[in-house]
Amino acid sequence: MSEVVNQTKAHALPCVGAPHHERPTSRRDFLARAGAGFGALALTDLLSRDLRADPSSVIPLAAKPSHQPGKAKSVIFVFIEGGPSHIDLFDPKPQLDKLAGQKLPASFKPVITAMGEHNAPLLGTKRKWKQHGQSGLWVSDWLPHISTITDDIAVLRSCHADGLNHVGSVCQMNTGSVLAGRPSLGAWVSYGLGSENQNLPSFVVLLDKGSYVVGGPRNWSTGFMPATFQGTMLKPGSEPIANLYPPKNVDDDRQRAKLDLLEKMNRRHQAPRENETELEARIRCYELAYRMQAAAPEAVELSQEPERIKSMYGMDKPATADMGRQCLLARRLVERGVRFVQIYSGAGSKWDAHSGIEGNHTSMCASMDQPVAALVNDLKQRGMLDETLVIWGGEFGRTPMSEKGNGRDHNPWGFTMWFAGGGIKAGQTIGSTDELGLYAVEDRAHVHDIHATVLHCLGLDHTRLIYSNNGRPERPTVNEGHVIERLVS
Repeated sequence: MSEVVNQTKAHALPCVGAPHHERPTSRRDFLARAGAGFGALALTDLLSRDLRADPSSVIPLAAKPSHQPGKAKSVIFVFIEGGPSHIDLFDPKPQLDKLAGQKLPASFKPVITAMGEHNAPLLGTKRKWKQHGQSGLWVSDWLPHISTITDDIAVLRSCHADGLNHVGSVCQMNTGSVLAGRPSLGAWVSYGLGSENQNLPSFVVLLDKGSYVVGGPRNWSTGFMPATFQGTMLKPGSEPIANLYPPKNVDDDRQRAKLDLLEKMNRRHQAPRENETELEARIRCYELAYRMQAAAPEAVELSQEPERIKSMYGMDKPATADMGRQCLLARRLVERGVRFVQIYSGAGSKWDAHSGIEGNHTSMCASMDQPVAALVNDLKQRGMLDETLVIWGGEFGRTPMSEKGNGRDHNPWGFTMWFAGGGIKAGQTIGSTDELGLYAVEDRAHVHDIHATVLHCLGLDHTRLIYSNNGRPERPTVNEGHVIERLVS
């Protein structure tokens, strides 16, 4: 697959008639200069044949075949940033309540916590637990709406990661590494499958109102891959795309002429700089923006939705209006061929309950619970859930030990995520943590395993999805990870 990206700039020909003392820098450069540029005519014909044979060779986001049949066509990742407490939401621990106020038993191996309070007393939960649906999945009273969709989800209780702080852990859940510089999962999906709609971005990021993800764009960047595959961030609120509409005094012909002139100038500047992918991405961004002026207004116009649908998502209530808008927009985007949508709940680590977990999680759950349940139900009633993979989870969970007497610290050693739709075997709980919820102990699933499974649902083999970076074959799972077979149908 790496050959596709290496050909994406084949149509950007070097300037003809360069001074004779300059040495050609590539075969394309040689052909462009040879015979006063007559070689470029042959090259142009070859490239046009390549385009007819394989559009992705010059259109990086053209739809591409998968490695094998995949049940999912798109992904919606609801990222719960800050670390939701698994032992207060999906993973009940009666033993924790019995030992509340005592120290962590000596039978547990030593643990280093982010805030250093690893010897703090254990903190029990005030939650009430029930089994729900025919599946009997356990969900706490903090999530009354998600508890109604348990037969449509699979709960993975044995997740574990490597990072201890938010910046590194959010980065790893997005890119596979705690260090910045690798492509995000959404970028890998765009690279591997392309887009089903050339008039909208392939990878979209939606944030809470008035907040920003820790680590910023590294979480939806392309790392060492061409910038064309990076995520496009849409702003929260009623106008998610700035400057979407051209000025009223600029008609379509004038707008097209402006872009043609701009591309001509950019191509001339790009010719001797063909390895600078940011410029190529900028050129394509202008073209995408032009096409979006026709397609995007309809896609992001939520007023077209019936009032009952907006109410179902909670858009009629202050607590859920923001998240409801993002979830409904995500459904509209995948409905129109967007490949990967990431919604952030609590961007800026708002779920980070080092103290006052009761107040923090009560508020955060109330803002997210109804919209997310509505998203799954809406996809299902439209016949879209089977081909849309929905992911729920954060960068880590929280410790059974207390912090500041009424909070919990970061826990990357054992936490919960859940999945629905596109290729997931629903109505089951997979894996477990120990009796206190500190460590994943059964069917342990690393971030790389989770990423491998997501790609598998899309029909991509994480061992065969390769990008050649400086001669080194790079894979989305950093050459690690296995598909979680129990999770997929």
